Amino acid sequence: MILEDYGDIIHRCFRCGYYKFTKDYSVVNCPSYNKFRMETYSPGGRMWLIRAMMQGEIKSTQNLAKILHTCTMCGNCVEECRFKFNEDIMDIITAGRIKLVEDGITPPTVRDFFKNIYTNGNPWKEPQRERGGWAKGTEMPLYSKGDEYLYYVGCIGSYDPRVQKMARAFGDVLLEAGVSFGILGQEEHCDGNEVYRMGEDGLFRYLAEKSIELFKGKGIKKIITLSPHAYNIMHNEYPNLGGEFEVLHYTQFLDKLISDKRFLIPEGPDINVTYHDPCFLGRWNKIYDEPRRVLSAIPGVNLLEMDNNRENAICCGGGGGNFYTDLIGSGDNSPSRIRARQAYATGADVLAVACPTCMTMFEDAIKAEDLDDKLILKDISEIIIDAYKLSKE
Repeated sequence: MILEDYGDIIHRCFRCGYYKFTKDYSVVNCPSYNKFRMETYSPGGRMWLIRAMMQGEIKSTQNLAKILHTCTMCGNCVEECRFKFNEDIMDIITAGRIKLVEDGITPPTVRDFFKNIYTNGNPWKEPQRERGGWAKGTEMPLYSKGDEYLYYVGCIGSYDPRVQKMARAFGDVLLEAGVSFGILGQEEHCDGNEVYRMGEDGLFRYLAEKSIELFKGKGIKKIITLSPHAYNIMHNEYPNLGGEFEVLHYTQFLDKLISDKRFLIPEGPDINVTYHDPCFLGRWNKIYDEPRRVLSAIPGVNLLEMDNNRENAICCGGGGGNFYTDLIGSGDNSPSRIRARQAYATGADVLAVACPTCMTMFEDAIKAEDLDDKLILKDISEIIIDAYKLSKE
């Protein structure tokens, strides 16, 4: 990805202002602009800066790097772009970050992210041998040739205590449904989605090629991902590196299980649920209906929509590596807290998520909003397996 290839598009892009809003102009929906309220932190502002960097009018600096890295890659500007080059916008920002990495200019937290991925295989410097620890005490099988699906859990699902519960919940569904699957345990590698979008193209290729080689060596043809971020990179970028696999996000697979009547829930508790669309599932890959069909198929679930949903959903603020680097920061106008307030305003008992990154962001936001005892945060797998187990009692 070469920045100079986008010169003409950049010049045209920053002259438009649609990118900041939702389609009905009701909400400012660029997370970093909403937080900082400076044009510099909007998509158009970034285009001005990237063009100036290309033309040598400004130098690569830590301040420029911080501005580019506060973009959460939510894709709202792509959705709202009125012109035919909308699909290039995220690639332009990625190319700008790649240029900064090549110049040796990255914010300290971004640099640490790359270093930890390279040396430890995950952002938190946890041991590789513990990558499969989330499955201890369960019946999750290691993948063996002949299994139909690989269940790919990812870095957050492997190491974050809250998301480990999410990983186990979907694994329980697979076990209860009698699906032929396996996990990689300590053999699993980072998928590289954030690494790529944060600008370390070389490290991404290294990670992707390692995973592709591993998958092919084990005869893996079908992959179910826990994270929309992993789904995105494996579905859209791995094929460019020779990694042709059938990739499904777990909500797509749940939808298929239910529609094929391979997993039935006779009854469930009466609860009001509102669903948050993850950016890398919704705007990036247009997967809006499957999660909703799954939730609606659970007896007792009353699905309530937030004011901003589907392509107009407000980002949780964790994309583009911000779940780790925290360059946007907290406060009343942080994306996750705005979204938590929207979820509570629906009157829902449960905020349903389908993304590990969203889970980690909303866990903190709900506490910060003092909604702990008013709004329960659950992954869709947790809702469905809880209802299934209740029906068996």
